[in-house]
Amino acid sequence: MVSDVLPVLSVERPVLVARLLELKAAGALASAHVRAGAQVAGVNVRTVWRWLETAEAEGRFERRPRRGFVITDEQWDVLGRAGGSVAVLHRHLKATAGEGARVPSLATLYRVVHRDLEAGRVLPEREADARAQVRMERALTDLALAGRAEDAAAGPERGGAGYAPSPAGRTVPGAGSGQPGRSVGRPGVVAGVVLAAGAALVRTEAVGAVAQALGSAVAGAGQGIACVYGDTGRGKTVALRAAVAGLPAGFEAAWVMTPVRPSLAELRRAVFDALGLAGRFPQRSAQADALIVEALAEPWVLVVDEGQRLPVPCLQYLQGLFDHLGTRVTLVLCGAGVERAVVRLPQLASRVSAWQEVPRLPAARVPEVMGDFHPLWRTVSAKDLRWIDGACARGGFRAWSALTVHLQNALLTVPDAQVDRTVLRRLFRRVGPPL
Repeated sequence: MVSDVLPVLSVERPVLVARLLELKAAGALASAHVRAGAQVAGVNVRTVWRWLETAEAEGRFERRPRRGFVITDEQWDVLGRAGGSVAVLHRHLKATAGEGARVPSLATLYRVVHRDLEAGRVLPEREADARAQVRMERALTDLALAGRAEDAAAGPERGGAGYAPSPAGRTVPGAGSGQPGRSVGRPGVVAGVVLAAGAALVRTEAVGAVAQALGSAVAGAGQGIACVYGDTGRGKTVALRAAVAGLPAGFEAAWVMTPVRPSLAELRRAVFDALGLAGRFPQRSAQADALIVEALAEPWVLVVDEGQRLPVPCLQYLQGLFDHLGTRVTLVLCGAGVERAVVRLPQLASRVSAWQEVPRLPAARVPEVMGDFHPLWRTVSAKDLRWIDGACARGGFRAWSALTVHLQNALLTVPDAQVDRTVLRRLFRRVGPPL
């Protein structure tokens, strides 16, 4: 009879412990009572005895609340300065932990950071640390293509884009301000484009095609979607910066900077910052979206570089901004492989009005383009320039720009240095790893 009743009984820990203590106080507590309590509570007999000891020693009938690790604001700032590296934060915690203090494991720290990011906690602005330096070096090696030096000096009358190279060793103001389409400083400078000393912006067929694709997207009643794709190092970003700089009057441009695989909260914050909206970022997503939609009521061009890093929810969010009846936004998705990410969302792919691939620089065009890009290459024969392209650059503008910087340094630091294949082979190993 007892076996038929016990399985359907259920009792909470505080009730069971209180009743057992009453029996003990009355001197009537037996082992049978503890075994029966363990059965109805669904725990081990030893667990019930431990509950009784805790209640008598601490007066606590409930389970001790589990206190999970919480990242403080100071520690969160350390994570932001480390570019989101949880391993760096873990090393910081171990280095600053006091005597006897417990430091969570790396796996636990990863879970806590992920939990906070999913809850909407946003990393602070990254400072000029090693990661920022890497991004700057990549920008330096991006070959900007927007008009020959002679044409830039002559202006539009000679077919030039009216652009001029930025001063050597100085970053063009606004590079990273979120508004690369605006020229800041002296006229003719494409904001966000940094070149090696003596280099000039060059217009190629690919750059003209990117400008046409952007123009087609903008022409759709001030609203459209363009997808600019191609292998890494081909100059997609710089070509797009030059195209954005040539937008007609009345269009504002914003460069949305996002981390790798951002959460929706991080993307929303990135769009908010790129638009330059005043005030603090709202804590509620609905309030932030309302401010973003209100700002996008005017014609805006939102450029999202490295768009292949965006997860599906983030791409759907951008599509939602584009589809909103109250917005007039031209969305530009750029990156190596971004076309594959977009195609996986048929609803978004069907809205793309301009697909533009940035191909490799044809080998036949290398001597002319490189001669216009930097005077240093005018001293090298066309045959050697084609050999350099086949052996190292392979039609990639980023590799050509990096090689230009290394060659300049070699000629400045090595007395009587000559531009020959021996020197170039040595510099090839600095431009890229061995294949």
